[in-house]
Amino acid sequence: MPVPAVTPTTESIEGCAQIELRDVSHAFAVEGGTLPVLDELSLRVKKNELTSVVGPSGCGKSTLTRLISGLIKPDSGEIFLAGDKVVSPRPTVGMAFQNPVMLEWRNVLMNVILPLEIVAPDMPRNKREERALELLSMVSLEGFEDKRPSELSGGMRQRVSLCRALVHDPDVLILDEPFGALDAFTREELWGVMYNLRRIRPFTCLLITHDLRESVFLSDHIVVLSQRPAKVQYTTNVDLGEDRQVRDLYAPKVTGLLTELRQHIEIAQDKNR
Repeated sequence: MPVPAVTPTTESIEGCAQIELRDVSHAFAVEGGTLPVLDELSLRVKKNELTSVVGPSGCGKSTLTRLISGLIKPDSGEIFLAGDKVVSPRPTVGMAFQNPVMLEWRNVLMNVILPLEIVAPDMPRNKREERALELLSMVSLEGFEDKRPSELSGGMRQRVSLCRALVHDPDVLILDEPFGALDAFTREELWGVMYNLRRIRPFTCLLITHDLRESVFLSDHIVVLSQRPAKVQYTTNVDLGEDRQVRDLYAPKVTGLLTELRQHIEIAQDKNR
């Protein structure tokens, strides 16, 4: 089976943006002054595409997610979702994190429909459950809807978390290290689940990760941030074709891209200069 090509590029991500940051800067107040985190950072994510953001630890990746979701406001610059300026928390943003926090007194189905109770309180109960069950089926959790969170494995809980983040059809899904706490085999399995879910039910996604292999497998584009205060240091397009397999990550061309990404991370960390 021929290995799909991977084509790096330093060109900007073009096209109509579902997520757009324009010259965004942000700093946090600390004892004795301020801590600059982002410095005139600009990026664009097109509708139904997944962009991964990688960079040195502490460079502001998680701050980026809070800004896009409207949980905090930038000191300067502008953020747009689907063409609308972000000025407050957005119910049209879905989020999933490394540790999927679920309510133990609610079963899997009721945990998944929780966002609908908040953003669509007038939706009939049967419609909520129908939407949740469809998502659970897509991630191979049919038959587990009556289980409690404590009865699930870590990988299963993360699948539930993905379903919960998508159940209200958000304009944007933000994933902040969603698979980082899982063992290697479970993590790779969930990469496949995530990729197949996007093929069946396309959505726009920003993925924050420290795992370069994860970023290559899941992404349409990868953005490397510089050291804090972060700017966009490097971007690349990823073309692994329509039928991605984890084994493709061991192909020479993919290994070359991983090496290139690692070099840019080291540059950001002021290594090998």
